Amino acid sequence: MLPDEYRSTIDFFTMDALPVPRVAPAEAELIAAEHLGITARAQAIGSQQDANFLLHADHGTPPTILKIANPAFGTVEIEAQDAAADLIASARPELRIATVLRRPDGSPWCTTVDTETGPAVARLLHYLPGGTLSGSRHLSPSTLAGMGTIVGKVSTALRDFRHPGLDRVLQWDPRHADRVVAKLAGHIDEPDRRTAVRTATAEAWTHVHKLAATLPVQAVHLDLTDDNLIRCPDSRPPMADGIIDFGDVTNSWAVGELAVSLSSMLHHDGIEPHHVLPAVRAFHAVRPLSPEEAEAVWPIVVLRAAVLVASGRHQAAVDEDNAYAKAALDREWRIFEQATCLPLPVMIRLIRDATGMAGVPARTAQADAPVRPLLRDLVADDITLLDLSTEADSMDQGAWTDAGTEARLVTSALADGAAAVATRYAHARLTGTPPLSTVSAATVPTGVDLWLGRDAKVQVPAAGKILAAAPGHVELTYGTQTLCLSFPRAVQPLVTTSATVRAGESIAHLGSGASVHVALRDADGPAVPRLVRPEYAAGWLALTTDPAPLLGLPADSDRTHESDRKGEGGLLDRRDAVFATVQGHYYANPPRIERGWRHHLLSTDGRSYLDIVNNVTPLGHAHPRVEQAVSRQLRRLNTNSRFHYASVVEFTERLAALLPDPLDTVFLVNSGSEAVDLGLRLAIGASGRHEVVALREAYHGWTYASDAVSTSLQDNPNALATRPSWVHTVASPNSYRGRHRGPDAVRYAPEAVAVIDELAAAGRPVGAFIGETFYGNAGGVALPDGYLAQVYAAVRRHGGLAVADEVQVGYGRLGHWFWGFEQQQVVPDIVCVAKAMGNGHPLGAVITSKAVADRYRDQGYFFSSTGGSPVSSVVGLTVLDALRDEDLQGNAARVGGHLKSRLEALADRYGIIGAVHGSGLYLGVELVRDRASLEPATEETAELCDRMLDLGVIVQPTGDHLNILKIKPPLCIDATAAGFFADMLDLALTQLGHSR
Repeated sequence: MLPDEYRSTIDFFTMDALPVPRVAPAEAELIAAEHLGITARAQAIGSQQDANFLLHADHGTPPTILKIANPAFGTVEIEAQDAAADLIASARPELRIATVLRRPDGSPWCTTVDTETGPAVARLLHYLPGGTLSGSRHLSPSTLAGMGTIVGKVSTALRDFRHPGLDRVLQWDPRHADRVVAKLAGHIDEPDRRTAVRTATAEAWTHVHKLAATLPVQAVHLDLTDDNLIRCPDSRPPMADGIIDFGDVTNSWAVGELAVSLSSMLHHDGIEPHHVLPAVRAFHAVRPLSPEEAEAVWPIVVLRAAVLVASGRHQAAVDEDNAYAKAALDREWRIFEQATCLPLPVMIRLIRDATGMAGVPARTAQADAPVRPLLRDLVADDITLLDLSTEADSMDQGAWTDAGTEARLVTSALADGAAAVATRYAHARLTGTPPLSTVSAATVPTGVDLWLGRDAKVQVPAAGKILAAAPGHVELTYGTQTLCLSFPRAVQPLVTTSATVRAGESIAHLGSGASVHVALRDADGPAVPRLVRPEYAAGWLALTTDPAPLLGLPADSDRTHESDRKGEGGLLDRRDAVFATVQGHYYANPPRIERGWRHHLLSTDGRSYLDIVNNVTPLGHAHPRVEQAVSRQLRRLNTNSRFHYASVVEFTERLAALLPDPLDTVFLVNSGSEAVDLGLRLAIGASGRHEVVALREAYHGWTYASDAVSTSLQDNPNALATRPSWVHTVASPNSYRGRHRGPDAVRYAPEAVAVIDELAAAGRPVGAFIGETFYGNAGGVALPDGYLAQVYAAVRRHGGLAVADEVQVGYGRLGHWFWGFEQQQVVPDIVCVAKAMGNGHPLGAVITSKAVADRYRDQGYFFSSTGGSPVSSVVGLTVLDALRDEDLQGNAARVGGHLKSRLEALADRYGIIGAVHGSGLYLGVELVRDRASLEPATEETAELCDRMLDLGVIVQPTGDHLNILKIKPPLCIDATAAGFFADMLDLALTQLGHSR
């Protein structure tokens, strides 16, 4: 029989307190030397209830952990912890586990030592390098999913683990959460916080208690938090692969393993409840949740949060020297705030959605047909539906930015004869969207708003009971739901609270011009806001029903739009099924963008994003003059350029006038790729030479010829190895990270000239040199002064022509120059341009001299069906007019200069910003891990772009290492928006832990 001291396990409720054993580092060193045979320096590591030390041996051996357990924990409990760690290490070898060190005979390297509060087990554990995920750093979706995966793996590994040391009563066991809070909540000094903790605990416990009998119980680690998950060294973003601290191993609800981990995520910068759903999905993929467990996850998160707050305050009070416990108080309160910021049913629904257990989608719920219509003598044909969604025509021309848009649309509809105007349930309203915001706005309606164009009587739709009646507000039962009606406060209801009413009884009289808000919610559910944020809409809508049938209107569920029925994930699946996947999309989980306005892009959820990447639309999205010009021309004529019409002449005249002599002849095409392809053919045809020299790390297009001269490794990883024999490359003249940096960048031009001269000496004179005039793929790096002058001269000396790719940088984007070649003070022989020319309409051009253009006839004739069509020509003219009239080149110089100075100021604060490149509104922020080695911060850049999206900014990486933020917004961007971008970049860098 085992001795009692071995068999005994802790019962928290018999303990007054569990202070950390008081052991100084010097004492720890003595314990390690005298009891464990280790001579080392001891460094204290914080802990809630144990004493932990990192031991550094002097002879260079790896560090180890000295863990002195709380004296309240018996030997059998320690053995259970070590056995659980060994089991997981064996079952999941891909994970690093802080197992106990063992002596040659296999016994644990441990001893018993005396402390002020009694004998305690001291043992040596493996040290796992890499650091924990603790701290305030924002955790990206991949990190959170990785945490969920690990929790799932641990849960499956421990499923069948049995040990007498698991029979414990811990304060952290969610099965005892109600008792723990009852015992410790008195230590929360602030009355409002104490009440909040008790109230949340009572609600969550009531919910979990109903499910308790159905929740599987097994061995659990119960502390797989950010403090105890160790990141893989050098992983970016941080990814956990290690587990420490098995001190809370016990038997409990299996789902508590996940809930504990989720709660630890909630204090990190920028994390809200919806952000943890990737962890739920990842856990569910490894260890599937039952429907009851999915229902219990969030209530247990709330219980964990309440226990953390109460226990933290208690520990700080009884263990005054415990800096670790005191430092955790603020983050524990933030965990509680986040865990309780939404009603339990909302988060339960979101978790059910995340695990595929949602059942009937929230939006399909609809009200039963009423016995009497809610509004007497008003039928569906009398009601005009008001569409305020992203796809509504009424939102055109930036109407969504006007606070008075809804009122104007209602007034107009009523003036046109509508008896009433009604909004749509569950359709995100764009009118509630701020143009710039770090978080999504509440845009999704949970009911219907109705405005009256004539007097109307509100009547009881079905027999029921009045739950509340007050000026401007009535609530009554409607079957198993509650019908909520809100009127102007001046309206006095005709019913009284608690009255039983029959169908058809009058509720209120409303005059012409009055409004009423109609909502149906679960009778036993929480109050539901009129508008909710899209991330939480599925949870809120599950508590409501479309009230449209009460008005005689079809329910929202009658919609047949495929993407609505299948969700945005379904739309992506459909895209992948028919749209070649090599045509990628931004972001792993992209927002669905269906509208743009100026420098804003708008999702179907009603979220506005600042567009920092769209150099395709220099005038801004949905420019009215372009829309009107296209519409007008399409009503008249659109054909090919072989017909005789004025617009193609006027446009090519205007375009040629923007270039210096002798560039006076224009070809019109549809894209930058076509323009480069044609430019190369012109050069080769005019020079009679087929060899082409191109810059490395450049991208010029996807056609055969433009792809042949493209050597960007991100666009084609095998670019250099697959060039045709007629393409010759010279070093990228990158003065920041190229072979020659800073002042030494002047060496690039002579080296390129030498290549051109060597080709000529070998009997292969160059027919064309092609290069961007301002290095775009490198993030807007200016070419070294005089570079093009020397290279162009060398090419021309051997009979070749200079081809300038202005597709990205031309048309005033650089601010100080309309064309990039002007910065280099050269004149090319051929200029290729596109993108900005059409403000999103497919339009490109090649401009050259008449002599070069005429030589094309030696190769046949040229024709482009829609290049130079009437519509394309009118678009081109309109863009040029708007660029001039709105001074967008000047705006690029002014706003771009302001933005660059803001970005350079950030570079002074964040070591990860290696350089800020560019001019005007063609900028690049290059991110590096080390400013000396310039090691590219590729993964950090990707993580930053994802975080920026969450903060309302669309920005993407560029460069061969994808470590440069490309900043090419519409030229209409204003200083406020530029400042918002800089502010969000500042915030994101801080949240991701990049502060100096």
